[in-house]
Parts: sequence; C-alpha cells; structure tokens
Amino acid sequence: MKTIQKALLIGTLGLATSLFASADAEKIFDAKCAACHIKTMPTDRANMIAPAVMGVTRHIKMAYPNKEDAVNFMVDYVQNPTKNKAICMPQKISKFGLMPSQKGNITPKELREVSEWMFDNFPPANFRGRGMQNH
Repeated sequence: MKTIQKALLIGTLGLATSLFASADAEKIFDAKCAACHIKTMPTDRANMIAPAVMGVTRHIKMAYPNKEDAVNFMVDYVQNPTKNKAICMPQKISKFGLMPSQKGNITPKELREVSEWMFDNFPPANFRGRGMQNH
C-alpha cells in the first residue's frame, strides 16, 4: 500500500513540476522572445518584425520531429544563428534578416525551458502555414 501511495505522490509532484515549468517557460518567452515572435496568428503581417512562434516551431518540427533534437537545435541556433543553420524559408531571412544571437539575453537553461515549451505547445492543431490555405 505504501508503494502505491509513494508512486502516486511522485507522479503528482512530477506533473505539478511540469505544469509549473511550462508556466515559467511561457513567462520567460513573454519577457524575452515575444517582443519579436508573437504567439498568435498574425492579423497584420506588415508590422511583424520576426516570424510568429507557430510558424517557427512548425519549421523546426518539420526538420527535427524528435523533441530532444528540436530543443538542441533551438538552444544552439538562438545563441549562434547562421544562415547555414537556418531552417526557415529563405524569403523569411530576406524579409526579417537573420535572427541576432540572444547570448546574454537568455540563459541556456531558460532557452532549453522555452524550447521545450514551444515544442509542446506550437503550432496549434488547426495551424496552416502561409501558402497552405488551399491544400
């Protein structure tokens, strides 16, 4: 009986820790990423200064469907972006430029948390990337 109670307690604590980590990751995103990468579907693309997070995450998942690989890519890319590493469509770099390195703006630990949160939450199930509306 005690073993079952311990297992339930450990499971409950793990879930609570995961939920708090997710909430913290979103707060970090809001504070350090959302000034450029919006979380919603853009209504006015003319005023965007960077691709929306749902599109970014969609392209990352297409290139890296495994969560660990995707998170490792994001952590590396955000700190050390290069045109050769970029996985977005070339016209995005033409429009927005290459993402500036975020070293000094976000710690690797924070970046890992945000990357995991992005992978778990974006894009929404009904998301259709630009140019996909008719497919």
